[in-house]
Amino acid sequence: MKHLIAANWKMNGDFSWTSKPKQLRDIVGNSPNIDILLCPPAHLLKAMNDACMGLDIAIGAQNCHDKTSGAFTGEISAKMVKDCGADYVILGHSERRAMFGDNDDWVARKTIAAQAVGLIPIICVGETEEVRQAGQAEEIVGQQIAASLEGEINGGKLVVAYEPVWAIGTGLVPSLEDIATMHDHIRGCLVARFGEQIAIAIKILYGGSVKPENAKDILALQDVNGALIGGAGLEMQSLAAIAKSAP
Repeated sequence: MKHLIAANWKMNGDFSWTSKPKQLRDIVGNSPNIDILLCPPAHLLKAMNDACMGLDIAIGAQNCHDKTSGAFTGEISAKMVKDCGADYVILGHSERRAMFGDNDDWVARKTIAAQAVGLIPIICVGETEEVRQAGQAEEIVGQQIAASLEGEINGGKLVVAYEPVWAIGTGLVPSLEDIATMHDHIRGCLVARFGEQIAIAIKILYGGSVKPENAKDILALQDVNGALIGGAGLEMQSLAAIAKSAP
């Protein structure tokens, strides 16, 4: 299974950033063992898709609505994302869950909408520091997976990203043992949901203060099939270093 190296640019970037995909490919070179994904803000989706032509770099959105159209000011539908040339969409990121009310039920509906137009959703799950300290991390993540993947969802066309909330943008990283244990647990949850044949082919990404310094060890873990990268994905030198560390 190829590793997926995905950069979530969050609310960063302008049209000058369309030069970044070429910079990235020049540094990474030929990369048969990885897939690269850039997730810019919505206003850059079409321009970034054009900039990635011929570079073997995919584009994804950071969110979409579950409805096709309507009076939803400031939102973007899955079809609109697809029309911009994107292949992926991040759903249920902890910042969306905490700041904008994206609960598990809504993530499930967005997932169904995304798959209906041919997008591959990246479903984000992860526990808070309080939950981990209480020893409930696996329980809560399992509940998130079950509820966020409820309904008519194609297990062969999705990605899961484990992002411990307390590690996002803080510089804190779980131990390698903790990451491996959680990814094994997530794999088990996916087997329970979709069956082993489908579940073993689902990529599970790790996200949360991934850097060039720790990427090699994290990406070498079993059931870690790539990374969802925040701050370190804004600069192509650091993103390339992470990508090149994939086994």
